[in-house]
Parts: sequence; structure tokens; C-alpha cells
Amino acid sequence: MTYDFLNNKKFLFDRWAPSYDWLFPSVFYRAIHKRLLEYVNLPERANILDIGCGTGRLLGRLATKFPNLRGTGLDLSSNMLRMARLTNHHHPRLIFVEGKAESLPFAEGQFDAVFSTISFLHYLEPQQVVSEIARVLSPGGYFYLVDFTSKKQAEPQLLPISPRGIRFYSPNQRQVLASSAGLSCLSHHYLLGPVLLTIFTKIS
Repeated sequence: MTYDFLNNKKFLFDRWAPSYDWLFPSVFYRAIHKRLLEYVNLPERANILDIGCGTGRLLGRLATKFPNLRGTGLDLSSNMLRMARLTNHHHPRLIFVEGKAESLPFAEGQFDAVFSTISFLHYLEPQQVVSEIARVLSPGGYFYLVDFTSKKQAEPQLLPISPRGIRFYSPNQRQVLASSAGLSCLSHHYLLGPVLLTIFTKIS
């Protein structure tokens, strides 16, 4: 069932990819990214990962702000990645890889920071995704989680608007998920309406 779910998501985003940067999401994400960048703290020569990177816009903006940064974008959609590579103005500092957030194809402690921007809501196995993020983060590294949030405390808010729905997590639910993977919550920041940035660090 998880296989069918991932295939459905991949099909959806593959079809969306050619027009993605010309539609409403582009304007929305630009505003989100601008606010997110105000809170990003990276070492001089950071190596970062963006999961659910889409067409690579966040990585491009990070590479512009941090000229010594190296970044990897990971996405399930090969068409999204094709668009990201076509518009990659920071090659070879930025590369794009096809893969699943539930089984990241990277070594332990490889990244100084991991970003997830409006993609965590899609994952059927959020605990597995957070565990993978913690695995590939270096000690003291940061996880920047940006997504819609919910005020429901008992369980994630499920919206049935895509295959198997999408899920919004409250600030406390985010902290519980992350804590079990060895990530400590540093702060929460509302970026735009109900879109919440939560910053975690990997406990050394």
C-alpha cells in the first residue's frame, strides 16, 4: 500500500513539474523562503540537504546567501528534479538526487543541516523520516521543518485532499516525533499564516 501511495504522489508531482514554478506555489514558496532565510544559521562551508526539494528553489536561494555552501536536493519526482537541474545556476555546488525521505541514500552524519519545506505533510511514515534525518545530520546540526501546523494536540490533523491525505502536526507533536529520534527543539516561528518553522538540533 505504501508503494502505491508513493507511486501516486510521484505521478502527481511529475505531471505538475513543468508548470510548477509558474503557478501559485511559486509565489507562496518565495514568501516562505524569504522569511525562512532570516532564521537560518549555517557554518562557513556547510553541507546541507533539502528533502522534497521540488524544482530546487530553496537550495538556489540558500546557495546565493551562503556562497561557500554545498547542497543536495532530494525528491521523489524525476520531473521535478529535471526542472531543478535545468535551472541550477550553482552547479557543481548544488546537486539533485532522486530518492525517498523514508530511506535517505546518504551516510551517517553527512550534513550540517536538513531542510523540509511544505513536504513533511505528505509522509505516511513521519517517524521513519525524522529518524532518517537524525541519522544523516552531524552532531550539533540543524533540522529546519517548515510546514502547515495544527492546533489539535491529540493526533495529526488529516486532510483528504490528495492520495491517502496530508497531515498537519501541532508544535508539540513535532517535538515528540523529533525527540524520539534524538533531536531537540530549539524554537518555533510562524512564517506566514499557519505555516510554522520549527528548528531542531541533533543532540551530540
